[in-house]
Amino acid sequence: MRPRTPRTVLTAAIMLALTAGPLAAPASAATPGAVTRAVSGPDADALRAAISGLPDADATAALVRVGGTDGSWRGSAGVHDLVSGRAADPRALFRAGSTTKVVTAAVVLRLAAQGRVDLDAPVQRYLPGLLTPAFEPVPVRRLLNHTSGIKPGEGWGDDFEDQYAHRFDILTPEQVVASAVAQGPAFDPGERQEYLNINYTILGMLIEKVTGQSYAAAAERLVLRPAGMRDTYFPGTDPRIRGPHNRGYESVPGPDGTSRLVDVTEWNQADRWAAGDMISTTADLERLVTALFRGRIVPQPQLREMFTLPPGIGDATYSAGLQRFEYGNTVYWLKSGARYGYSTQIAATADLSRTLVYSVNSTNAKGSSGNPVAQRIVEALLRQGGTEALVSGPRASARPAA
Repeated sequence: MRPRTPRTVLTAAIMLALTAGPLAAPASAATPGAVTRAVSGPDADALRAAISGLPDADATAALVRVGGTDGSWRGSAGVHDLVSGRAADPRALFRAGSTTKVVTAAVVLRLAAQGRVDLDAPVQRYLPGLLTPAFEPVPVRRLLNHTSGIKPGEGWGDDFEDQYAHRFDILTPEQVVASAVAQGPAFDPGERQEYLNINYTILGMLIEKVTGQSYAAAAERLVLRPAGMRDTYFPGTDPRIRGPHNRGYESVPGPDGTSRLVDVTEWNQADRWAAGDMISTTADLERLVTALFRGRIVPQPQLREMFTLPPGIGDATYSAGLQRFEYGNTVYWLKSGARYGYSTQIAATADLSRTLVYSVNSTNAKGSSGNPVAQRIVEALLRQGGTEALVSGPRASARPAA
């Protein structure tokens, strides 16, 4: 194993779209003969255009759900796989990556609401002996908002080739944490914010210790089931995606300057565990953010932790499980996730006037520059005041999703 280089790589699509200037709404391209009316909801034309033309060099498929009180839109594009070329399944399961952290944070906050976890207590109280005396007391809250000062653990390397060679090997969360602890602290708790998986891997251990259940069982009982997430699960060491899914591919450059697409669908992600091992659907992730923000999973005042940045850290953007971005006068709370072959995003306003969930089968999901298809989706989301065709029957360029 080699030390995993810490990467605070935020989805560039959100970064670009939420920090850009106002977007000009495109002219409507209504269905011939249809009646149109002005709406303040999602721009259907822009969303359809955002995912058109797939597969291409950037993605092989895309699934999108826009919801909220301002209106909804569903769409999918691309292919299930490159061999058959059949249409992408809009109800497909996919690797949800770090959106798993939203579930993990919700479990911890529910346990706090039940009085079983004190967010101000050091994690050493719940997991004695896990951290060495070199570490100052690390409050549980510091793990939730990535201000713990714990260094990243070891992995199979940073390069795709290294990780691909080990895609069926098992690296346990315990091994990852032990390698992180052995390095000593990077900084004192609360000194700064550094987004790292290790914080949520340790939270997974805390959940198991407090509940006496496996992380997967506790997450299902406390979050998945109450949110109605019927299709979401944690695969553990199983490299497969169980159930209908679209294949994931990674673009790998060759020595001659060309590139080839490698199927990366089967992959053991056990080392990501409570930080990024979840398999889900766009419908389930929409249910998650809706149930959470309505207070059906985490009660007040614990829910406020998800909308509170750590004080005293000027550049902090992460709360408990989420990330804050402001566009114009609107604040969005979001979480991205990326595993090879799959890029995911959930975003919503706190009042649920607008929600977004997408899964893009990106051919460079771990790249730092962001995916152009994802960027177009986010830009289309921010378009307001377009026209919507009032038609009967299915929309020609938007495949229905559950």
